[in-house]
Amino acid sequence: MWRQLPIALLVFASLTSSAQAEEGVTDNTILIGQTIGLTGTAAGTVKEMNQGAAAYFANVNRRGGINGRKIELKILDDQYLPEKAAANARTLIEKDQVFALFQSRGTPQTIAILPQLVAKKVPLVAPSTGAEALHSPVNRLVFNVRAKYQDEVVKAIEHFNTFGLKNIGLLTYEKDDALGLDGLNGFNKGMAAYGLKSAIIEIFPRLNPKIDDVALRLVHAKLDALVIVSSGANTIDVIKAIRAHGGKMQIMTLSNNSSREFIKDLGADGTGMIVSQITPPPDSEASGLGREFAAAGKATGATVSYAAMEGFLSAKVLVDGLRRAGRNLTREGFVRALESMQRVNMGGVSLSYSDKDHTGSNYVELTLVGRDGRYVR
Repeated sequence: MWRQLPIALLVFASLTSSAQAEEGVTDNTILIGQTIGLTGTAAGTVKEMNQGAAAYFANVNRRGGINGRKIELKILDDQYLPEKAAANARTLIEKDQVFALFQSRGTPQTIAILPQLVAKKVPLVAPSTGAEALHSPVNRLVFNVRAKYQDEVVKAIEHFNTFGLKNIGLLTYEKDDALGLDGLNGFNKGMAAYGLKSAIIEIFPRLNPKIDDVALRLVHAKLDALVIVSSGANTIDVIKAIRAHGGKMQIMTLSNNSSREFIKDLGADGTGMIVSQITPPPDSEASGLGREFAAAGKATGATVSYAAMEGFLSAKVLVDGLRRAGRNLTREGFVRALESMQRVNMGGVSLSYSDKDHTGSNYVELTLVGRDGRYVR
């Protein structure tokens, strides 16, 4: 019997250790879940974002992973629909038992998954949305990486005012759409800051908008400049319609539309358009992040775009938090590890969290689309 005792104790210890292991974590892997619109109106941007993230994860895994564990990413297509995003999050958390969620896409889609996070205390890192609703009040489980949409809109109005463009309009979604509300609030904030009055505020629905009618009203307003806060195909269609109806105003849209696919689809109608960005340029080695992306992206064939750069940065933040959490990985420890990150230089983007602020970065710059379809800073 004395020889069997150590074996019994060993088996008991093994079972106890297994029982205490956090969901999604094994000796060799960390399972991360993602619900995102692989199909739908934002599919082009999503493809590039995921290429950037995959490039970073692949590089980390090639080097042995994080504290001896490699990252596995389980992706479900939510078709860019909030109700589908919520169902996917439930599947990933309850059935697949992922450790954390990563890089959801879209404001209403991300808001739809929040109840699933709270119910199981599952963190979400780098939702691809700048919605104010995900910043204030602070949700302890949500860690933003990109700057706020409102900051992007204010930056655009500052630019227009500097160049003497005073007759400024806004096109955004309805107020009950979180992205639309951010567009309206950011526009009103920016206009008030520079003592300007809006020339027109045009509201259209996310689903089945009457593009030609909207475009005609904007053209008839004889604007100097127009801020468009919408996403994917809606933005492309309305810009094409505005130009087709003779609209010559300066157009600006947000970083959620900064993919190569977006510019390709716009064609000549995109020339001269302003697009805000929330990362350094993906094709420049002037920043540490750009150099990292160039090397990792080349190895995997990732598209060189701002959208891919966002995915790359988001993956880097996730990995940094996992490393800081240590080998004894738990969700609670992961949250605390992320909140310990103060003024961390990600290679040209400074990022900070605390228990009172999960904004991450406020990096915003404006770019211009050139005749060759490339972004000019």
